[in-house]
Amino acid sequence: MPSTVDFEKIGHVAHVTLNRPAVLNAMNLRMHEELGEVWDEFEQDDDLWVAVLTGAGDRAFSVGQDLRELADRDENGTARPSTFGSRGKPGWPRLTERFWLTKPVVARVDGYALGGGFELALACDVVVASDRTTFGLPEAKLGLVAGAGGVFRLTRQLPFRTALGHLMTGRDLTATRAYELGLVNEVVPPSELDGAVDAWVADLLRCAPLAVRAIKEAAHASVTMPLRDAFATRYEWEERRMHSEDAVEGPRAFAEKREPRWQAR
Repeated sequence: MPSTVDFEKIGHVAHVTLNRPAVLNAMNLRMHEELGEVWDEFEQDDDLWVAVLTGAGDRAFSVGQDLRELADRDENGTARPSTFGSRGKPGWPRLTERFWLTKPVVARVDGYALGGGFELALACDVVVASDRTTFGLPEAKLGLVAGAGGVFRLTRQLPFRTALGHLMTGRDLTATRAYELGLVNEVVPPSELDGAVDAWVADLLRCAPLAVRAIKEAAHASVTMPLRDAFATRYEWEERRMHSEDAVEGPRAFAEKREPRWQAR
């Protein structure tokens, strides 16, 4: 049986592709299992500094949960009532719940990003989309909720009333509107999408990997803290960065007018 996820390492970059284009990259249980293995490997491989997540084909990033599979499981009695999160399900912890993952993940989004597909994008750090992309969380129309973080992340990443309106009605968002609201970092024509993603990846790789991880960790951990507490908190990856060789290499390279040689240690 062919894999539902393509995983390729090129230099310091992990390329992860949801590969079920015939069903708009809908995520079945097997895909979740394979994605769990991919994220484990990405997290554990010190030579991988950035991941790019995308969907195969040009019609969809992902339309979310494979509802035909869910309907079949409901019919044969193997489905269980589910709520927020993926604990106890294949692929746990899924990307949407890897709260400790400090390596940056870039979403390359082209076409539909609906339901769990939109939730995957919301869990990424940088989102680059083509101008034909449509985002949406249609779960309420199906008697479901956006349980992979959509309810929680959208209300944090958008003005609350705007987010609630989209969650309760399932209304779509165009890529342009998502950019205007700050959900997307860049929107480009489809022909320019790969170049735009490559530019973001190149910018990330120019930065010290430990500094990037420290920034992501501190930003996420402190977002709901009072400012005084944020300054007083100790962060694991900031401790590593502070005492790293790269913390010396950066200023030295600047003084010597050369590109830094990052070691990620």
